[in-house]
Amino acid sequence: MLDTLRPTATGLDQIPALFLKIAAPVFCKPPANLLSLSIETSTVPNQWKAAYICPAPKVFPLHSHADYRPIFITPVLSRITDKIVVRRFLYPSFTNPPPILDFSDQFAFRPTGSTIAALIFILHRPTVTHLLTIHPYVIVIALDFSKAFDTVRHSTLINKMADLDIPDYVYNWLVSYFRGHLHCTRYGGLSSALLDISAGIIQGSSIGPASFVVNSSDLSAVKSGNYLCKYANDTQWRIQELLVGGDDQARSQDLS
Repeated sequence: MLDTLRPTATGLDQIPALFLKIAAPVFCKPPANLLSLSIETSTVPNQWKAAYICPAPKVFPLHSHADYRPIFITPVLSRITDKIVVRRFLYPSFTNPPPILDFSDQFAFRPTGSTIAALIFILHRPTVTHLLTIHPYVIVIALDFSKAFDTVRHSTLINKMADLDIPDYVYNWLVSYFRGHLHCTRYGGLSSALLDISAGIIQGSSIGPASFVVNSSDLSAVKSGNYLCKYANDTQWRIQELLVGGDDQARSQDLS
């Protein structure tokens, strides 16, 4: 994993990815032992839980603080450990979820998932394509959750992770990971003081997106005949393309 590190931002530990990659043949064994010990003992070092936020623009032009996305820059070794936990434990658990959690309608932040896959799912499952054979038109409602990453409660997330098919030491590692995280903000050459993270998931890490998948896995349709398709990206729908068939008067009455 050190050999395949890409150029990336350096965390508060000031150990750059380029140094770890170049020097990997010399000292790869101690970091490997450290990462293994962290997972086996369910302990995340405090230095790995300190991050700084790099505000990234979401839209242009920028008008307010809400136009920025908070990206957490954690130490490189912490990010490597995140990837190990996600790839070896969390992703496999998604293929065998407990009855109360469902990942089949989730196309974000998981292997082979994408917005394109979500659109194919919508059109080719017995939803739009099938319903158009028996109804004059189909209505698709797209909802966007504002600040979805920032409003995740850690207690709720941890309770859902307890139901996943993962070893106990991995679950305890995740508990340690979310407990005691600190962050500060860096912008324009200035840094704020470190503060505790009491909610939200770590954007810019591997654990963050996978955790959001777990957190939304029990969100389901209440009534039969309704379908949910979850994805994390922007897309645009043209109403003219979705409302196919039927006369305009009946269509406007149903929409109202």
